[in-house]
Amino acid sequence: MNQERIFTVLRGPHVSEKATVVADRDNQYVFKVASDATKPEIKAAVEALFEVSVTKVNVVNLKGKTKRTARGMGRRSDTRKAYVTLAEGQEISFVASE
Repeated sequence: MNQERIFTVLRGPHVSEKATVVADRDNQYVFKVASDATKPEIKAAVEALFEVSVTKVNVVNLKGKTKRTARGMGRRSDTRKAYVTLAEGQEISFVASE
């Protein structure tokens, strides 16, 4: 996989209460990913960017909500999340160190 594709597969970390719980309990991290990203691409991108060993990748497709606006009906974009399980004893830190 080329470097450009690695940076386009992962959109960023998904930070929520559930993501924090699964990170602590199951050593899983949640990322927003491109809608056309595959599991092997996600695994390769996480391993290349964070220098960790990935054991499993689960992907969730989320449909965008339909919202009522002043101009009529609108729809939010569909999104995709990846739950990435790391090998035992490894972790990812999203806090920038100085």
